[in-house]
Amino acid sequence: MSERKTMIEGNEAVGKNQIPDRKAPKQISFRVSESEYSKLQASAVTLNMSVPLFVKNKAQGARLVAPKLDKVTRQSMAKDMGKLGSNLNQIAKALNTYGERANMEQMQQDIAIMREELNHIWQQLK
Repeated sequence: MSERKTMIEGNEAVGKNQIPDRKAPKQISFRVSESEYSKLQASAVTLNMSVPLFVKNKAQGARLVAPKLDKVTRQSMAKDMGKLGSNLNQIAKALNTYGERANMEQMQQDIAIMREELNHIWQQLK
């Protein structure tokens, strides 16, 4: 009997319109030419956004600034900075572990190299 009851309840829900739960329930749509869409898409890609989000931000008057560096360069810089952070953590761990017995000369050389690499990254950001 319980199987039949669930089948009947399931059939009652079929065909009824479900109202989706959205944060922004209103939708605006408009058409653009291929060239206009290409321009919007290029701008959105430059800002690492979707086309609808880019258009919505522009319509709301947001001031969107293009990044100075391309995506590949930004990812490379983030990777390099992560490596520098790892190296710095290794130096800190060695100092905390060995204290005065740590090879200070080698660590100072490593820190000098890290400063040079960090300055190189910083120059790219200017």
